[in-house]
Amino acid sequence: MRRPVDRPADRPVRMPRAAAAAGVVSALLLGAAILLVHLAVPEHPQDATDWTRQTSQRDSLHAALALLPFAGIFFLWFMGVVRDYVGAAEDRFFATLFLGSGVLFVAMLFVMAATAGSLLAVTDVSAASSAGQRGLWQFGRHLVLELLTNYATRMAAVFVVSTTTIGHRLGVFPRWLAWLGYLVGLVLLFAVGSTSHLELVFPLWMLAVSSHVFVVTLRRRRADEGQNGAAEAGP
Repeated sequence: MRRPVDRPADRPVRMPRAAAAAGVVSALLLGAAILLVHLAVPEHPQDATDWTRQTSQRDSLHAALALLPFAGIFFLWFMGVVRDYVGAAEDRFFATLFLGSGVLFVAMLFVMAATAGSLLAVTDVSAASSAGQRGLWQFGRHLVLELLTNYATRMAAVFVVSTTTIGHRLGVFPRWLAWLGYLVGLVLLFAVGSTSHLELVFPLWMLAVSSHVFVVTLRRRRADEGQNGAAEAGP
């Protein structure tokens, strides 16, 4: 008698192994992009007078713009990995905050990238030394830093807190990861802006979560494969 073949609808779509590493890739790309933006865009107006002639700073900003789209893409993949890891028992309220803040974070990231790209295009022209162009550059410089240090990081804080709360309530995050998440959320909400480069705690948190999910997912797959092998070898 032939063994019935499962229909595709009867088999759940499993997360590919490579997807568990998406957060690690996104954290590395995002951290590098944030660092390059800080190196390229002066924080104080008086330091930006000769920016149009600083080739190294412009090259850093070009590199950051090349990394940001891929950081956003892998971040969305990271969100899917976290939802798959949590499962269907997630809280609807915090799941809404999780999805909304994550999508808004990526949107603000892309707006910041588009603004920075416009700055490069405007200051590339020969009239970049005029008073009007300098004023436009100061406006764009302030907008880029404002998006990065105030708005995108606040959305990142909501994302961290909602993700940590979901993971803690369902017991899928260990205690140390839950405390780390709440600490990072507080830093992103209240401390970013007063101290330079504090935005980097967000990709560091992503790296910690992704590493934990990757290890746990790998153990689960090995356990499932061992059980399946034992079942096939049985009588």
